[in-house]
Amino acid sequence: MKYTTLLSLAVATLLFTACGEETHKAAAEATAKAAKNTTEDMKQAASALAEATKVKAKELAAEAAKKSKELTAEAAKKSEELTAAAKAKASEAQKVLKEKTEEATEAAKKVISSEADNQGKVLFAKCAGCHGKDGKIKALGKSELLAGQSKEDIEKKIAEYKAGTRNVAGMGTLMKSQVASMDDKNIEAVSEYISTL
Repeated sequence: MKYTTLLSLAVATLLFTACGEETHKAAAEATAKAAKNTTEDMKQAASALAEATKVKAKELAAEAAKKSKELTAEAAKKSEELTAAAKAKASEAQKVLKEKTEEATEAAKKVISSEADNQGKVLFAKCAGCHGKDGKIKALGKSELLAGQSKEDIEKKIAEYKAGTRNVAGMGTLMKSQVASMDDKNIEAVSEYISTL
């Protein structure tokens, strides 16, 4: 296309310089025709360029959409992986927390049990004068042995002495005064201790 235009201009220039008026006229017409052809060629080239640009823009848009979908899918996959990892970590943390809570609970139970044992032992000290340090003496030679009785039986009997409803071998008044200051926790603690004798 450019080659044709240049050739036409060269011929027109040659004709202008070498020929007469008719030749000039013919050259002018040829130049006008070449200019018209050039304008048409330029319009066609511009149209072809615009069309090619549209096609390329569509291709680029399609490629960008495809790449966007790929990136979105990749981001979704990564998000799922991170969510799964976070859930696994949370589950693991819950498990560790549960284990630590259970350990702390067991330790607290041991401390409470130890304190209750000690409390029961301390409370039993005032009983040991009559019942013996191992609960195997009949108090004043009249009472039953404490050793070997269940916690529930001992609790019940102490509660009855405290209420004044129990009087075995005339010991009701003496025992009522001994257990009068005990609350339910103390009665439970001393009963627990005595049941281990």
